[in-house]
Amino acid sequence: MKNIVPLAAVPPLDVEPSAAELDAIEAEMPLIRADVELLDVCISLLDRPISELDARRLRRARRRVLAARRDLANRTAIPGEVIA
Repeated sequence: MKNIVPLAAVPPLDVEPSAAELDAIEAEMPLIRADVELLDVCISLLDRPISELDARRLRRARRRVLAARRDLANRTAIPGEVIA
């Protein structure tokens, strides 16, 4: 079977991220880590009742995500810096 796709719609497969994209990812890394930690906590609580210790762990992970989002949003823009 042959797919009919315009050539402009096919993305190149060997494209690496640019330096600006890598810098943006690096700037967002604290938020990414906090999100992963929150996801880990949520997954660990899927199959068991939540204890007081689990509730504190969940609250702490949510606060870390909010703090990382706040810090990312409040960062001052440096001339020439790309903030995604």
